[in-house]
Amino acid sequence: MNEPSTQEEPTGFAQEDPAGTTQEPTGFAALGLRPELLKSLIALGYEEPTPIQRETIPLLLDGGDLLGQAATGTGKTAAFALPILNTINADDAPITTALVLVPTRELAVQVSEAMHKYGTQQNVKVVPVYGGQPIQRQLHALKRGAHVVVATPGRALDHIRRGSLDLDGIRHVVLDEADEMLDMGFTDDIEEILGSTPDSRQTVLFSATMPPRINAIAKRYQNDPSKVQIARSDADPGTALITQAVYFVQRHHKPAALGRILDIEAPNSAIVFCRTRTEVDELTETMNGRGYRAEALHGGMDQKQRDRVMSRLRDGTAELLVATDVAARGLDVDTLTHVLNYDVPSAPESYVHRIGRVGRAGREGIAITLAEPRQKRLLKNIERLTKQTITVKKVPTVSDLRTRQVALTVEAVREALAADDLEDYNPILNGLAGEDNDRNIALAAIKLMHEARGTFLDEVEIPDATIRKERDHTGKGKHAKYEKGGGKSGKGGKFEKAPRASNPDTGFVFVSLGRNAGVRPGDLVGAIANEAGLTGKEIGPIRISDNFSVVGVPEDAVERVSKSVSSTMLRGKKVKVRRYND
Repeated sequence: MNEPSTQEEPTGFAQEDPAGTTQEPTGFAALGLRPELLKSLIALGYEEPTPIQRETIPLLLDGGDLLGQAATGTGKTAAFALPILNTINADDAPITTALVLVPTRELAVQVSEAMHKYGTQQNVKVVPVYGGQPIQRQLHALKRGAHVVVATPGRALDHIRRGSLDLDGIRHVVLDEADEMLDMGFTDDIEEILGSTPDSRQTVLFSATMPPRINAIAKRYQNDPSKVQIARSDADPGTALITQAVYFVQRHHKPAALGRILDIEAPNSAIVFCRTRTEVDELTETMNGRGYRAEALHGGMDQKQRDRVMSRLRDGTAELLVATDVAARGLDVDTLTHVLNYDVPSAPESYVHRIGRVGRAGREGIAITLAEPRQKRLLKNIERLTKQTITVKKVPTVSDLRTRQVALTVEAVREALAADDLEDYNPILNGLAGEDNDRNIALAAIKLMHEARGTFLDEVEIPDATIRKERDHTGKGKHAKYEKGGGKSGKGGKFEKAPRASNPDTGFVFVSLGRNAGVRPGDLVGAIANEAGLTGKEIGPIRISDNFSVVGVPEDAVERVSKSVSSTMLRGKKVKVRRYND
């Protein structure tokens, strides 16, 4: 889903301007969605629908069946979710009226979370059901009631046969990523589920490809469906002049990684694209704190504010613009040298539009994207559209940064040496005469200039997220070795001592779950590595008690691990983490 348009009225309804003329609704409001949904979308920072949303939402609101072809990352979830939610009132009883079938548990969670966020204003109850999760928990959730159930086919069929998923009230059935479900062997399950739903249902089918099997299901279970295909246009020729690179970074390291990359690139003028207004405001504050002259630009600002920001960017008062897509639409600034995507755009067309800010009128430029490891599919979609390969780079190290800072200072001194006004500074040199030799005076002056450039900050290494965790032939993480010889606890489930560490720089964290919760070494290593950005080699030793665990991590990472891992889920339970003291 792309960023908001520029409407000022929160709901986007038609309104009168000062001249007395009526303005037509824009953005999502123009699609006919109810006010509660529009309010939720604005709160989430979304303003402008993607092409698939713009095409399909009006058709689905009319109640007809739909057969859509669109790749992952084009905004399909909102395309089918918003019309379903549009039919639910805040006071409706939690009777299941919509069933969404997806191929994987990960997608089930993703879709259910998205629908929950969109339907917040209507108190919509969404329940995901999928294999691998205790069925008793799902039975209790379904018994409490749900307006929407998001399920993998096998688990949905299990609940239907148990009688825990009642299909009598179903008005909408969605098959998301239908081709993938068929490839996974769910054809019979899908047909049995569709055959169990009321004939009066609205059937929506989305697929990235349209093999004969998809058309056969559509012909059998859909009634004169509308067909929507979001075609991939050829990439903007201007992208050929743009150097493209991607850095894989865990989300919590992104602000530091962005700062490090900007320090290395030293752009004359750059724009950083973010997904939401909130992200724009937070990142602008972070970059200003790092010493950059950064300005925010998003749909929540009035025209005077926007004009003032653009004026600062054009006259060089600001060197960094942090913006949403819509706010930067039509932006053409001659001084721009870099475009940075703080996240991978969900729609490949948005990527082309963004990086085109530095590819106009034959100008060359640099486009940099910060991606999380899980976003590789989105990058592949972009490469297919642009027909270009995006170079994968490693986040610069502290050593790389120091080398670059010295090079920039040398370059600045060379430029100063070529200036015509050097003699104007003779009084300063004369004032220092006799206090030291000329070499030391020059070094002191360079030191002051070097420090004034914001160099030699207290930097820490940023983990390389391109490295995947290795697994042994048993399928268990290699990190299991850290429990060797441990696991026994003293009386009351407490350790008499922390596990011994071979490295004197190792600190320990207390984890509030242990053996009774089913926690294993691999669970602890995975949670800490994913949330705190550590590698497997940095984690350990580990000792697991009945009721808690103690894990060794680098001493300088103890606080980071405590903050980032606390309140996350481990073996289905919330976990608390703090520094461990004997």
